Amino acid sequence: MNGATAEMSVVIVTPDCFETIRKTIRHLRAQTAKDRLEVVIVAPSCAQLGLDDGELEGFHQFRIVEVGDVRSISSAHAAGIRQASAPVVALSEDHSFPEPGWAQALIERHRQPWAAVGPAVRNANPDGLISWADFLLGYGAWQDPIPPGEIDHLPGHNSSYKRSVLQDHDTELESMLEAEYLLHEALRAEGHRLYLESAAKTAHTNFGRLWQWIPYLVHAGRVFAAARARRWPMRRRLLYAGGAPLIPLVRLWRIRAGIRQPGRPSHLWPRVVPPLLFGLVFDTVGQMLGYVLGAGDAAMRLYPFEFHRDRHTAGQPR
Repeated sequence: MNGATAEMSVVIVTPDCFETIRKTIRHLRAQTAKDRLEVVIVAPSCAQLGLDDGELEGFHQFRIVEVGDVRSISSAHAAGIRQASAPVVALSEDHSFPEPGWAQALIERHRQPWAAVGPAVRNANPDGLISWADFLLGYGAWQDPIPPGEIDHLPGHNSSYKRSVLQDHDTELESMLEAEYLLHEALRAEGHRLYLESAAKTAHTNFGRLWQWIPYLVHAGRVFAAARARRWPMRRRLLYAGGAPLIPLVRLWRIRAGIRQPGRPSHLWPRVVPPLLFGLVFDTVGQMLGYVLGAGDAAMRLYPFEFHRDRHTAGQPR
């Protein structure tokens, strides 16, 4: 561990061993700014992690956060954030692979007074329509190429924050990280500003198999809606649940506008429309459940789908 402070901490979670995050770590080691990074690995235990320290050579420093049996990705991320030491904290995933200039671009942008900075995202497994539908639903709003600039929301699980800003929300960090949309709304309500840094790019692996995608959509939709409506009276919850069937049409229109931008895969339209509508329907079912019944055990059921994405794809990520 070097003496000076790292410039950015990268939090990554594994539910089991180091092999799960090896590919992402390899991409972090390829960063042009790797010597300025602190890697924070959140794992059940050091013993189960089975880490060879040589895998983390070249980073400014690393630390292991032991959390035991974790039931949600938000609580694991919160545990890593609380142990991070750098002034900027970036979240990462075992199935999202940052390009070499990613860290440098985020660090440089955070020298300005942005509370959060997110990357442009590309599809890491673009060979199937289900993968494209999943990508467009989850990350189409930040699809590479995209111009840089101030923005209302950033890519979940893949963005960076000033640590001081996250510390201000420490007591409610887990609940906000269940749907980062809510964290971003809270930051903007406080007068903070968010930035999309298109020079920072990451390749995200998406679902490619239908029968794994369906439960993910339902659980994710339910967790999002429940988190959004946590403090709402039942009357407002029912109102939003009643309006939820309009979600597919509204989102489909926005996705259509986005995919037709220069450099985007507009050739996929209209072939991608059937899986998009399919996905939107199941997401809507989840949101209706979340608004009316709350999250239930959806976060716990969602957790396994957050890892080992290669098991749920039809081909290998590029």
